[in-house]
Formats: sequence, C-alpha cells, structure tokens
Amino acid sequence: MGPADLTEALAQVAQARSDPRVLVGSATHDDAGVYQLSDDIALVQTVDFFTPVVDDPRTFGAVAANNALSDVYAMGGQPLTALNLVAFPAGRLPLAALGAMLDGGREVLEQAGVSLIGGHSVDDPEPKMGYAVTGIVQPDKIWRNSTAAPGDGLYLTKPIGTGVLVKGIKDGTATPEWVAGTVDALLLSNGPTAQVLQALGGPSACTDVTGFGLLGHLWEMAEGAGLTAVVDPSRVPVLPGALALAAQDAFPSGSRNNRRYFEPHVQDRVGVDAALLGLLYDAVTAGGLLFSVPERSAAAVEASFHTAGRPLYRLGHFAPGPATIVLEPSTRT
Repeated sequence: MGPADLTEALAQVAQARSDPRVLVGSATHDDAGVYQLSDDIALVQTVDFFTPVVDDPRTFGAVAANNALSDVYAMGGQPLTALNLVAFPAGRLPLAALGAMLDGGREVLEQAGVSLIGGHSVDDPEPKMGYAVTGIVQPDKIWRNSTAAPGDGLYLTKPIGTGVLVKGIKDGTATPEWVAGTVDALLLSNGPTAQVLQALGGPSACTDVTGFGLLGHLWEMAEGAGLTAVVDPSRVPVLPGALALAAQDAFPSGSRNNRRYFEPHVQDRVGVDAALLGLLYDAVTAGGLLFSVPERSAAAVEASFHTAGRPLYRLGHFAPGPATIVLEPSTRT
C-alpha cells in the first residue's frame, strides 16, 4: 500500500479518543506508538510484517524480526517482547520452510535480548511474516521524528537500495555479489547504532528508513519540525548493484508510489542523475536510522561512530522552513 492509499484510508477513520497517556500517536507518522505507564516508564509498541524479500526462509525470518525491532530502536527504546505474525500456504509449501522462517526470527530476537511470547498464524496463498514488538523508554528520552532544529546535521546509518535490489533478487537479475550485499544490509541491526546514540545523549530527531524511502521519511521529519531538509545527493550511500538496476527502471511499485506522492515536496537544484534520484524514493526494508544532531555535536557523533565501527553518512542539514526537501551540493567538507 502506497502513502497516498494509506492517507486516503486513514482519512475515513474517526479521530481517536484523547488520552494524555499517549505520548506518541499517529499524528506525526512516527515509527512506533508510546504510552506512558508511570513517571519513569512508557511502553513503545509497533508492528510490521511483509512478503519474502529473499529466497532463503531462515534469512527471511531473520530480516522480518530485525525490521520490526528497528522501530523501537528508532524511538530510543529498549525492545522487550515480541509476538509473531505469520501467513503461510499450508499444504503448498513444506512446513520445514515455515519452521526455518520462525527459527530465523527467533535467533535475531534472542540476540537482541527480546522474549518471543506468542503469535498468530493464518493460511494464506502468499507467505508473510513479521512481529508486534513491545519495548520501554523513559518518557523524557523519547526520540521523535518531528523535533529537529535549524542547523542540525543530518545523518544516515545504512546505504539505500534494498527495494530495487529485492525486486532484482525476485526477478533473477541480481548478481550473487549484489545479493550478498543486500542480505548483509538487511541483517545489520540498528540496536548497536542506537546504543552509540544513547551514549551521546540521543539525537535531536530520529526515524528509521523503511517503506516510504529515504525522501519519504525525511519529508515526515521536515514536515513535523516545520523545517527545510537540505541533502547533498552525492553523499547518499547506495548498495552495490542498486544504481545499475535503477538505471534499468527496475523499481518495485512501492518505490514508484513513493515518488508520485513525495516528489511535490522535493526541490532538485542539481539535476540529480535519474537512477540516483529514483533510489532516493526507493522503498526500503530494514533500513538505517535517519537522525539529526546539533551541529556542535557533529564531530563527537562522527568520532563515536568511527570508534564503535558503525557506518555513518553525513547527508546534509536542517534549515529554517518552509517544510520541504532541497537537493543541492553540500558546503561542508
């Protein structure tokens, strides 16, 4: 479902009853909901599931778990429990494949210290898998996608391109090297990345890049804060093979929907190469954290990520409004 479809559907839903304990709801399209339990503890809740992104069922299950956990990390939270959601064509695929999917997800959850406490399954012609994840966060330390400030530096922690590459895997057009790079990116957890940010006091704003693509999620940040997001396209990291597939216009429908919906909010002042421009809208699975920090903290953030051996890419900065995205060369060395 594209962003336009989702917006139209949500417009038919009556406004939810106001509850002061809901600290983060759906208004800013954040990564998870947050509900206050006490002065010191709030629940972070999210759910995510999707169709297979790779052929190997164990890897698919692992990616599904990694993707769902990311929403809690993007809120500054600690995931604690998970419920599995799985759809499987019983009688048409071997149950061993379902077992591998579930075990791949279990392994990722255990590595993250998350307890799997149940789930629900349905018989469906097409496999689907994901998790509902619950975590905790201190109410005064929630990371939101709408709280960037003018002058803040803008960073990304993973290359983009998984959308077009996943389609390439399904179509049989991705090389073994491209497949390996894609799987590595899909399985790279945002947990250690969030820990680095927490040790630095947290970002000024944060989200994770998923189905709406880099520019879609960046637009949500810019709109929420009422700021202009300035991005140097040449600084955006891209997975191996993604540009080659993008040059063939081999994008999935979700990426095309993203471009139609978000392009009116983007000013291209450099004439970005067509393939790269398409990738900026590419629908992402298990993407990196997209976050901002005050410029005075930028050097310390970059040094800490380097010391921790975590990837980090400076994309640009936030400037005073209006809410929009501007693509132009960076003046920062």
